[in-house]
Amino acid sequence: MTDTATQYQTALRPLTAVVEAVPPQAWDAPSPCAGWSARDVVRHLAETQHETLTTNGVNLGSAPDFDTDPVAAWHQHTRRVLDALADDDHVGRTIDWFFGPTTIGATFEQFYVWDMYIHRWDLARAAGLDAGLTDAELDRIEQGADRLGEALHMDGMCRPAITTTDGDRTTRVLARLGRVA
Repeated sequence: MTDTATQYQTALRPLTAVVEAVPPQAWDAPSPCAGWSARDVVRHLAETQHETLTTNGVNLGSAPDFDTDPVAAWHQHTRRVLDALADDDHVGRTIDWFFGPTTIGATFEQFYVWDMYIHRWDLARAAGLDAGLTDAELDRIEQGADRLGEALHMDGMCRPAITTTDGDRTTRVLARLGRVA
């Protein structure tokens, strides 16, 4: 297994636990992401990962159906991604990505894994669950935000930061991403 696959799997375990815990009636509940339901959050994660891999020569097959069964679709998607990320040839492939030339592995390690931690919280919030972010995961979120710099608040990324000195560390980290914990 590659380091990229290991990092992806580390972020995947607790996210999948939240996906599996979403009550059926909560899939259409609004999430903290404006205009997105819980289902849309999970669909977004899968679609962006799928697109990055498939447009760069990795055959993942057709995208799964999140409308019918989001849990089964999530499992199908993540099995395929893990298989792809276990392949050194895929992980090391050079790509032109949103932030410039990089590799598939670096893209997943620096962005998509980070995105999984954040959207785990969004999904949990939409479903009335606890995301259970650990200090190490909050570190990872902060490091990713630092790496993105001003791009963090570009259109389509995170809302503007919310100023807060109240609350625990999770509240403060999420406020940086424009989220109210």
